Amino acid sequence: MMAPPIRRFADLDALSGAAADDLAAIARACAAERGICHIALSGGSTPRRLFQLLVRRGPDALPWRQLALWWGDERTVPPDHPDSNYRMARETLIDPAGAFGLGPAQVHRITAELAVPAAAAADYEREVVAALGAPPRFDLVLLGMGPDGHTASLFPGSPALGETAHWVVANPVTSPLVHGTATRITLTAPAINAARRVRFLVAGADKAAALAQVLAGSRDPARYPAQLVAPESGDLRWFVDDAAASALAPVAPA
Repeated sequence: MMAPPIRRFADLDALSGAAADDLAAIARACAAERGICHIALSGGSTPRRLFQLLVRRGPDALPWRQLALWWGDERTVPPDHPDSNYRMARETLIDPAGAFGLGPAQVHRITAELAVPAAAAADYEREVVAALGAPPRFDLVLLGMGPDGHTASLFPGSPALGETAHWVVANPVTSPLVHGTATRITLTAPAINAARRVRFLVAGADKAAALAQVLAGSRDPARYPAQLVAPESGDLRWFVDDAAASALAPVAPA
């Protein structure tokens, strides 16, 4: 299998600008072709900058009324909790973009506050399949990567890594990054790999060692789950800043 394209940028601002250009081109093409663009958002600090930039670009940045927003994963917290991926996107993207025509019916959040996480996962899977089929074909899945090589909420050694029967699951996770043990709702690797396009956005020196292992090391997805992301027919690209890419072999600047 050919290595996916890797685009390197000096810093998070440059990375975010290029990612915004890429997302806008995808959204416009999908809207023109099918009248809608289904995007699975990610959480964390890197997409926050992307969302802020898209809003700053204003009403012409995207075909706002033709977007359907989903999530790749969510913490099992209420939607107003500080740790909620939905809350971050609502504050930085969804609420401000309401002025541009983005409406509540276009936003499909995970009801991760339900008492039984498996029920929340099953509900979301039904909603995803009803809108996108089985396998679900997101137009774009945005992903980050943690310093341990996890992506979405597919953490090293967690049960969801081997999941092939479901598109969305409740994944029990034990990791210092979740401060012990927690349950996360997440798209599975088969759901991500069914997408038309997947974009990793990775920034920060704390990701450098894991990024080098994921992209250039031996295959070990139980330890580095981001290696599970390998769309069979979709377009996979990595957007990384110089700090995250510092352990990779040098390449020409993007």
